[in-house]
Amino acid sequence: MSNGKQRLIALAEFFKNKTDEEHIYSASQIIEELAQQGIDAERKALYSDIDALKLSGYDIVCTRTPKAGFFLASRDFEEAEVRLMIDAVQAAKFITAKKTDSLVNKIGSLLSEPQASKLKSQVYIDKSHKRKNEEIYYTVDVLHNAIANRLKVSFVYSNLSVSDDLTPTLNEREFTVSPYALIWSNDHYYLVCNNSNYDNLMHARIDRMKKVVCTNEPWRHFSEVSEYKDKFDSADYAGKLFNMFSGTEQTVTLRCANRFIEEIIDRFGENVRFSARNADNFTAEITAVTGEGFISWLLQYGNSVEVIRPAKLRTAVAQRAAELVKLYTDK
Repeated sequence: MSNGKQRLIALAEFFKNKTDEEHIYSASQIIEELAQQGIDAERKALYSDIDALKLSGYDIVCTRTPKAGFFLASRDFEEAEVRLMIDAVQAAKFITAKKTDSLVNKIGSLLSEPQASKLKSQVYIDKSHKRKNEEIYYTVDVLHNAIANRLKVSFVYSNLSVSDDLTPTLNEREFTVSPYALIWSNDHYYLVCNNSNYDNLMHARIDRMKKVVCTNEPWRHFSEVSEYKDKFDSADYAGKLFNMFSGTEQTVTLRCANRFIEEIIDRFGENVRFSARNADNFTAEITAVTGEGFISWLLQYGNSVEVIRPAKLRTAVAQRAAELVKLYTDK
């Protein structure tokens, strides 16, 4: 590689990694930095290279204050955007501690080294809640390709139980399923799929999946086991679920205390249809999958959210509430 090409590549990396609005380098300092890499650069050639980088899209700014010099003024991602991505990675329980460190470093490289160092010093990563399945990247890749190619996947699924002697026991089962979507919900990553032995959808936590293999067997079309016909709408599906519990989709009428109106709108968005409101409460219709997860969600609001219709759901909530009362009074 010629010295000119090598110098241009090194200069691009220098601006990307070392400079920002708080870290400005003069021409002399840049020449010295390049010299430490064994690259000779005269001032005239340096200016010519900077002009070439600017023409290729690098937002290199020449400034006089607070000090004279050059820096890269803008990047594909701003600090706040990188912070959001790092926070999402560190909060994701299904990403192992080792891969969290790796991902945080990679995301940090979208900024200058000083910016990344400052940002990472502000981020606390709680590794105690991280899973230990190091196959997660491979698993996601296989599932993504299987969904795209409409092929079934096989895997070993594990979960913990407690034996009679109170010893945690790992249980493993093999499954072959038709995969439809990957959904991140309640701090976990799930595969929405169908076990051909049943005519419904099942959810499998990806951090509990091992030995995932894409088969050559065509999947079962989701229209046979769900309401979706042409496209599996994962956003719509996730919006109707509660804690990834399956159940029956229904229209539900709720009477809610007015102080919870924002929470109801946040949870159901455009699916909320208000039918009445007074000084104390409002009545709204929503569409939701009304299984165990939905009932658990309702109970957290106590007497502030009441099911009006359907009658069977109202009865199911009443039975669950009665069971709770019995649990805490029959002692």
